[in-house]
Amino acid sequence: MYFIGYDIGSSSIKAALLNADTGVCVAAATCPEKEMAIDVPHPSWAEQDPESWWQEIIRATGLLLSRFAVDPAQIKGIGIAYQMHGLVCVDKNQQVLRPAIIWCDSRAVDIGNTAFKNMGETYCLSHLLNSPGNFTASKLRWIQENEPHLYERIHKVMLPGDFIAMKLTGEAATTISGLSEGTFWDFTENRVDAALLKYYNIDEQLLSAIVPTFGVQGQLTASAAATLGLAPGTPVTYRAGDQPNNAFSLNVLQPGEAATTAGTSGVVYAVHDKNSSDKKSRVNTFVHVNNDPAHTRNGVLMCLNGTGIANSWLKNLVGDITYPDMNQLAAQAPIGAAGLQVFPFGNGAERILENKSIGATVSHLNFNRHQRAHVMRAVQEGIVFGLNYGMDIMAEMDLNIHRVRAGHANMFLSPLFREAFANTANVVIELYNTDGAAGAARGAAIGAGYVNAADAFRGMECLSVIEPSAALQSQYRDVYGDWLNGLRTLLQ
Repeated sequence: MYFIGYDIGSSSIKAALLNADTGVCVAAATCPEKEMAIDVPHPSWAEQDPESWWQEIIRATGLLLSRFAVDPAQIKGIGIAYQMHGLVCVDKNQQVLRPAIIWCDSRAVDIGNTAFKNMGETYCLSHLLNSPGNFTASKLRWIQENEPHLYERIHKVMLPGDFIAMKLTGEAATTISGLSEGTFWDFTENRVDAALLKYYNIDEQLLSAIVPTFGVQGQLTASAAATLGLAPGTPVTYRAGDQPNNAFSLNVLQPGEAATTAGTSGVVYAVHDKNSSDKKSRVNTFVHVNNDPAHTRNGVLMCLNGTGIANSWLKNLVGDITYPDMNQLAAQAPIGAAGLQVFPFGNGAERILENKSIGATVSHLNFNRHQRAHVMRAVQEGIVFGLNYGMDIMAEMDLNIHRVRAGHANMFLSPLFREAFANTANVVIELYNTDGAAGAARGAAIGAGYVNAADAFRGMECLSVIEPSAALQSQYRDVYGDWLNGLRTLLQ
C-alpha cells in the first residue's frame, strides 16, 4: 500500500510517495523549481497567497504520479506537514479573505508582548507555556484591530496545513498540537485557552473543530480527487507543523531525544515529558505529535529565523555560484573567519532575542584581509552560533542535548556547517535519508492504521555520524565566546 506526504514550506512544496510495505519512498517532487516568493508589503511583514500552495500541491502530485506508476486506489492515506504559526482566514464559502500572515511576519510582536504583560507572565507561562508573542492568536488580533471589516467576514481561521486539509476534504479542522503552536491551547486545563480568547475578544467559533494528529481527519472530495488525479474518499490521516513533523520524521518521540533542521529557518526541537517553559519565553513549548493524556510529550523548540535564508541571500548577492562551491570556498577560511563575525538576525523578530528585530550585522570586516571565503564561512558560523545560543537557553530548562538527528539536507549538506555545529554545541549529529514529506507519508500510514509506530520507520537509514573533536571544540568555543560578546553589544 502507498501513502502520500506533503510538506508545505514557505520556500517550496515537497511531496513524497511511500511504499509502506518496504518503508521506501518511491517518488518525490518539489515545486516550484525556484523558491516561492514571500511578499513584504511593509517592513517586517511577510505574506503568501494560500491558493499558491494549493497550486503547487497540484503540480507536485502530478509529478509524483508521473514518476511512479501507481493505481490511485492503492494510495490509502495522505499526510500533511506545514509551516507553523501562519494565519489563514476564510469566509463561510471557504474563500481566502486575505494573504496568509506567515511565520516570519513580525507585525503582531507588540500585541503579543502587551498581552504577556497584561494577562500576567505567570499565567501565560503556566497555562500557554509561552508568551502570546508573535504567534497566530496575536496575528488574528492584529487583523481585528487593523482590518475590522475583513475580520467581520471571517468564518474560520486556520494554520497553513489546516487550509490544505480543507482544500482536500472540504472540512475545516485542526489539531491540539496546531492550537498549541498558535498559543490557543491551555496546557493546564487541557482545552482551548478561554482567558486568551477573552483578552483578545476572539470568538471560539472562529477556531476549527479538533481532529486527532493520527487518524481519519476527513476524506478527499470528488472535486479535489479529480484535480489531483487521486481516488475520491482517500482519507487524510496525519497532520503536524513542520518542526513537530521533522522530529517525527527522524523518530524523535521520547523525552531527551532531539531533532534539528536548517532550512529557511533553523530549529532545534527536543522532546520533554513536562509542561515547562522558559522564564523569558525565548524558546517555546508545543504539544508533540505523540502526546496523550497518560504520557506528556511536548516539543521544546528554539528557532533562528535567519538560517538558510542568510546563506541564500549571500548566494544571490555573489551570483553565479552553487551551494557546494560556496561550502568548499568557505572551508578555505580558518575557524573564526579571521575575526569576521556575522549575526544572522535579518528575517524578522527573533524569539531567542525576546522578540527583538535587530537586523543582520557584519562586524570587524577588514577590506584588506577578508575575501569571499571569509564571508561565506562567517555566515555559516554565525548561523551555528545563533542556534547554539538557543540551545544554551534550552539547557536552562534542564534540556541538556548530547545527540541530535537531522535530515541530510539544506545547511547540513555543508561539511563545514556540520563540523561547526557538532563542535560548538558539543553534540553528536546523526544524519538520515528523510525529509518532512517522507515523514508526513509515514505519519499517514500510522494514522490509517496500516503500520504501528515501531514499523513506520522501516527504510529510514542513518547516513553518517559526526562527532565533536576535542581540538576543534576548543577553537569553536573560543570563537563562539567572542561572538556572544558581540551579540551582547548589539542587544544593549
